[in-house]
Amino acid sequence: MLSFRLAKSTVRSVLLQPLHRNKLFSTMPKTIGTHSGAFHCDEALACSMLRRLDDYKDSKIVRSRDPTTLDSCDIVVDVGGVYDHESRRYDHHQRGFDEQFSSDFKTKLSSAGLIYKHYGKQVIRAILKDEQIGESEVDILFKNLYESFVEGIDGVDNGVSRYPEDVQPAYKESTSLSARVGRLNPWWNEPEGDMDARFAKAMEMTGEEFHERVRYFALAWLPGRKIVEQGFKSRFDIDPSGQIVLFEQICPWKDHIDIIEGEMLQKDPEAAKILYVLYPDTSSAWRVQAVPERPGSFKSRRPLPEAWRGLRDEALSERSGVDGCIFIHQSGFIGGNKTRDGALELARKSLTMD
Repeated sequence: MLSFRLAKSTVRSVLLQPLHRNKLFSTMPKTIGTHSGAFHCDEALACSMLRRLDDYKDSKIVRSRDPTTLDSCDIVVDVGGVYDHESRRYDHHQRGFDEQFSSDFKTKLSSAGLIYKHYGKQVIRAILKDEQIGESEVDILFKNLYESFVEGIDGVDNGVSRYPEDVQPAYKESTSLSARVGRLNPWWNEPEGDMDARFAKAMEMTGEEFHERVRYFALAWLPGRKIVEQGFKSRFDIDPSGQIVLFEQICPWKDHIDIIEGEMLQKDPEAAKILYVLYPDTSSAWRVQAVPERPGSFKSRRPLPEAWRGLRDEALSERSGVDGCIFIHQSGFIGGNKTRDGALELARKSLTMD
């Protein structure tokens, strides 16, 4: 009888242990709260990023503006009037909110930026879990992905213009991710239908695009950085001016040149900027390309000489005095030669010509 009582007591104590109850409740799916009604790119991306994490991978999306309903959610984005990381509340609409990604940026965060700021590294690691990516590389990706992807969504959602107010854009552009998400909302003259299903499509769209960008930057952009770093270090071996960089293989170099050169200029403001980049093209010929004033700009720091522009083959070789020429673009931003030495000679001559 005594042994039976001890056994019964032991079973009861185990069943009532808080640890056991917590383990039971931890299996329940978590909930991500966001607002109902029309949706935007920022909360769709925020929810999509959260679902990449183990803690929220099976979470339910609750779309509501009812405070009681939102209070019951494990995490809330883009609604509620509160930004507090400790309580997992990430709204950016409240008076006085002025949070940036870091001191290097001026754009106010949207819910996408807030989630990325606090969980972005975890999301990057989750997407790249099968790749050999170190923590130092995650740090590089974290900043670059914000600057090249998330900041634009923050800016659009907060109404931050990319241009001075008095500048009229030269053309309309309506294919951005934010614009595409916006078009998933019902037209003004059609029934709303299932808004939760529309929002699910927005999450899928933003999540897929973010996933692709993470993999591109990790598996293509980062390896390219190593090639650019090596070419940058060897630039004085190519030409005494230090203004010509040569890459032994083609890679995405414009962002890297801008970043690496910026780091150099912080240490030595008087250092000469890179003007020309040489690299092999897919046909075994070589290209010489003028470095743009900044990434994304169509204006070069020093275009190839005006006297060569628009010429091809023998006419160009005769005008330039360089054998093996193929072409110089009419804007002077790029040219080609059959050999590495020929492309280098074009670049060297361009340093001294108008």
